[in-house]
Amino acid sequence: MSQAMPIIELGNPVLRQSAKKVENIGDRQIQQLIDNLIATANQANGVGIAAPQVAQSSQILIVASHPNARYPHAPEMEPTAIINPQIVSHSEEIVKGWEGCLSVPVIRGLVPRYQAIEVTYIDRNGLSHKQYFTDFVARIFQHEIDHLHGITFLDRLASNLDIISEKEYEKLMKNSHKK
Repeated sequence: MSQAMPIIELGNPVLRQSAKKVENIGDRQIQQLIDNLIATANQANGVGIAAPQVAQSSQILIVASHPNARYPHAPEMEPTAIINPQIVSHSEEIVKGWEGCLSVPVIRGLVPRYQAIEVTYIDRNGLSHKQYFTDFVARIFQHEIDHLHGITFLDRLASNLDIISEKEYEKLMKNSHKK
């Protein structure tokens, strides 16, 4: 039975640590953690989450893009468990986009990220994957893999001027869709 877990916030030391590589993917506790991460992301309207955000030092992240109140134009995809991920190549093009974080509530940042990435990872069944992600899904992946290395989106900002409140972000989004 999966259940949502408490999300830790900025200031908790686990968010600044490098997560440990997962050795035994078939372990019952690892499989339960994956189910709980998916439940946690769903409950929090997140498009992704990483194990360190629930105070678990494991290289596991979930990419679960779907349109919601926080990201109304997100593409739809099944929640995918990504274990021991690595970015093996990336585009030269870097694009700035608005990001929020379940562990950094009430603010958003305009974060530069690679437009496209090629990644390797292991799925929850122990199968190896090499995949190419672009645009919003590439952004989610880069945001979540940063959590596995003790990095938050705030560390990626070009300037503090690229930070706004969640309320101002919502106004910005409403106004940009009226045009």
